[in-house]
Amino acid sequence: MSTRVLTVQSHVVRGYVGNKAAVFPLQLLGIEVDAINSVQFSNHTGYKSFRGERLDGDQLRALLDGLSANSLVDGQYSHLLTGYIGSLSFLQAVAHVASTLRAGNPDLQYVCDPVLGDGGKLYVPEQLVEAYKTDVIPLANIVTPNQFEASLLTGIPVVSLADALAACDKLHAMGPHTVVITSMDVPDDNGAALTLVGSTALPQAPGMPSKFTLRVPKRPGYFTGTGDLTAALLLARFAQTPDALASAAELAIASVQGVIAQTAEAAAQPGAPAPPAGIELRLVAGAGHITQPRVVHRATDASVSASM
Repeated sequence: MSTRVLTVQSHVVRGYVGNKAAVFPLQLLGIEVDAINSVQFSNHTGYKSFRGERLDGDQLRALLDGLSANSLVDGQYSHLLTGYIGSLSFLQAVAHVASTLRAGNPDLQYVCDPVLGDGGKLYVPEQLVEAYKTDVIPLANIVTPNQFEASLLTGIPVVSLADALAACDKLHAMGPHTVVITSMDVPDDNGAALTLVGSTALPQAPGMPSKFTLRVPKRPGYFTGTGDLTAALLLARFAQTPDALASAAELAIASVQGVIAQTAEAAAQPGAPAPPAGIELRLVAGAGHITQPRVVHRATDASVSASM
């Protein structure tokens, strides 16, 4: 079966977050993508104001019914990708979408990016945390929380590598075969780096660690959409090499780092507009980093740490 993704997440008219940060990179890597927008906003919510509308659960089900009525669901999708979901009714409908797609393709790979918040702050109603734990995470194959989200979903305060590995194990127990904590601050990095922590229960190619870390330099400034871009690229690269998660992560993160570097360079040019709450990614200008990433930072086996 060829790779075809249904992605359900936010959309903005201007900027690159949600589906705007996911669809183009997936297409650049040769993947067919169908998108459902959980919200349609003028711009991301970090600006001083925004306008737009949100889909509710009934509207999402109606879209799925429209696809089903034309035989465009059963056996059509190899992957489901979900990101920002703003309401409980919509999240419950997402669980319905996942179950429906898997009924048509038992091998469906569901990549869930549980966008709940960051830096100790929730972006969504608190009731969504429990709904993710009970209704959504058990349906996912791959889950990609950040440090704060991993803590919320597991009840483990993730402040060290050992905590992160314990959180991965707890998330595995909920259902997903693969967990990637996409960014965490490790105290001994003194704020100079971000660490990705990966863990998979799938059989690995010889020499591939089942648990690993990947550290990258932390750039000054806040870049919006990087989590959405990371989840999409992890899906794409893992689809290419399902027995080599660490290599897939190296490629995905190399692309993200390349796009961020290009974005930072553009933002530093004389006359560049002052950023709002976050710097908008330069995805089109950075397309070469997506298709031909230059891997600089390598994964390190964390299996020994996991057994301590």
